[in-house]
Amino acid sequence: MTNLRDLLILLARAGIGVVFLAHGWQKFVTNGLDATQRGFESMGAPLPGISAILATAVEFAGGAGLVLGAITPVWAVLLVADMVGAYLITHMGNGLFVTGGGGELVIGLGAGALLLLCTGAGRFSVDDLLGDRVPWNRFKYSA
Repeated sequence: MTNLRDLLILLARAGIGVVFLAHGWQKFVTNGLDATQRGFESMGAPLPGISAILATAVEFAGGAGLVLGAITPVWAVLLVADMVGAYLITHMGNGLFVTGGGGELVIGLGAGALLLLCTGAGRFSVDDLLGDRVPWNRFKYSA
């Protein structure tokens, strides 16, 4: 059962990570940072130049980190914060469904990242390969 659990964590982690990575790529490459910053400004994001760069970096690097299972708890916290910010700034008050500007995607992604914070990256990850050399694994590898 441990192998199955770790395989399922890997699949969930990779799926969530790919979506975050794609959104970071979209902000950085597809739309470009200038357009992303203008979009953040039109949504009323605080410090739109800085917040657009931070959201782009966290989503891109954090998505990659989740796919690899590297520094998973750090990326999970940052991605949850990113999704809370997206919800509060853009989606709150628009209902649930994304077709109406609602928060279903950011809620789902944030909840997934939060769950990875609780479960860890699983056995099939860079974090696990590092063992007790990383602080978030020390409780796992101690007697």
